[in-house]
Amino acid sequence: MIAIAIVIAAGILVGQAPAIFGVEEQPEASITFDDQRGNGTSVTIQDVTLSDGGYVVITDGSDQPLAVSDRLEAGTHENVTIEREDGASRDLVGQLTATVHQDTSGQAGYAYEATDGEEDQPYLEDGFPVSDTATVLSGDSGVSNSFVVDSIDAPSAATTNETISVSAQIRNPTTFQAQQPVEVRIGGAVFARQVFELESGEVRNVTFEVETNGAPAGNQSIGVYTEDDGELGRIDLEFHTDPVVAVDAASNDSVTVSAATPEEGFVALERDGTVLGTSERLDPGEHGNVTIDLPADTSIAADDELTATLYAGTPDTVDAATPIESSGEPVQTVFTFGAVADEPGDGEE
Repeated sequence: MIAIAIVIAAGILVGQAPAIFGVEEQPEASITFDDQRGNGTSVTIQDVTLSDGGYVVITDGSDQPLAVSDRLEAGTHENVTIEREDGASRDLVGQLTATVHQDTSGQAGYAYEATDGEEDQPYLEDGFPVSDTATVLSGDSGVSNSFVVDSIDAPSAATTNETISVSAQIRNPTTFQAQQPVEVRIGGAVFARQVFELESGEVRNVTFEVETNGAPAGNQSIGVYTEDDGELGRIDLEFHTDPVVAVDAASNDSVTVSAATPEEGFVALERDGTVLGTSERLDPGEHGNVTIDLPADTSIAADDELTATLYAGTPDTVDAATPIESSGEPVQTVFTFGAVADEPGDGEE
């Protein structure tokens, strides 16, 4: 009996270890690394947020970093310029990845590779390093057999639910006929793609009809890309409708809502400030039949007042998510469970 009591007590102690020993929450970070044109010696990170400070490391898939930022203090930093490392294996061009690393070594400078990954490890989200990938175009586009984008013409503003025309002048700089793909990207994501065949030295004006549905609202990069070249611009995308969340139905097992979100997010169901459940991750846009499953042990009375709130972020990291606002107020709806429930009751069979 004594042994059993010790085992039970030890289990309780382990389960309460964070509270008893003051273990802090896992460090969190986020980063935005937009497509850009550069000279090969530096890149710009549009914004990065680190809960505990650290570094941004630029790689191209190889083991060694191409560039490492100066140490960044905890908080949000915008337009961070990172210079190429001395002795880097290549210029900062092409498809590059920016990863946010912690500062845990207690020594001056970044130490992840020097300590074989023991120190200055990446910040993690859902078990994966916090990172973003961008295409950095070189100012010198005549170094390959790629078609060249001489110019683009794209709207400076649009909504997130319309068709826009994006035109470009592409050129085949080689001495032979070639067939290559050409893409339109918004915020780094491909929204249109065509394959063109050009004769040697041919210059052609091409036009894409691009559906912006699914693009995040805000000021985004927009560009036309060939295999190794491209031209960039900026476009202000306004969300095409008001952000909203509406409750359609409810039962003892789940609540169904409709939502319109201007950015990646989710809907959380709350009671007295406690989250009872969340939807799956929602892409920017309008969504119907969004289900929020309720835990089996949740008891809800018919007169309970619940709140469905629209959040920016991911449902796996609810604590780090922020409410989406419209006109300065959170986008949410307050309802009485019994008023929308299919079978109003106390949540019990």
